[in-house]
Amino acid sequence: MSVPGGLPTGPEKARAVRGMFDKIAGRYDLVNRVMTFGMDVGWRRRTVGELRLPGRAIVADLACGTGDLCTELVGAGYRAVGVDFSHGMLANATTFAPLVQADILRLPFADSAIDGATCGFALRNVTVLPDLFSETARVLRAGGRAAFLETAEPENPLMRAGHSLYFKQIVPLVGGALSDRDAYRYLPRSMAYLPSGADLMELLAAAGFGQVERIALGGGVAQLLVGTRR
Repeated sequence: MSVPGGLPTGPEKARAVRGMFDKIAGRYDLVNRVMTFGMDVGWRRRTVGELRLPGRAIVADLACGTGDLCTELVGAGYRAVGVDFSHGMLANATTFAPLVQADILRLPFADSAIDGATCGFALRNVTVLPDLFSETARVLRAGGRAAFLETAEPENPLMRAGHSLYFKQIVPLVGGALSDRDAYRYLPRSMAYLPSGADLMELLAAAGFGQVERIALGGGVAQLLVGTRR
């Protein structure tokens, strides 16, 4: 897919994303709650619920940030480990789960080493999305489950128009007031990196996942992609 001018790609994107999240880490959770009116809490709970793994399963949360999904995983009875390449995010973590600083495109796990994987709001931020899906498949055992939570655009035209206005105009103002304005100008624009829902499902299938499903959340402003490692 083509990316509009002004958005970084490749190594430049990786550097920009790492620096941005280091900068906004301290107030990242607060801004998320305000921007989503608290709906992100339920979306994370649904993400963990869709894993449907046995108790004590080992689940890696990819691009874990400050650890919200790790905390949900532990609360659901899983053994969680978080992975993120932003030192600032890990330094501001609020979870008791073990955390590792690493690039999620090169995970520090052996083949078939874990039972499940989650990833929240990071698909737009990786440099090569198919590589993330194939790397996730590599570390999952056969029958393991993955759940990727991400923003989306509603299909309903009226909701899509309202969401576009809110995401592109209001979010930068809220983010600027509570955190860093440049970062929250970039985050809405980063939607341009995302393939369509159908294309995301095809990428997951091509990486080695079966039973791939896309679930619309919050009236379509978020999406959950789940699949089982073949």
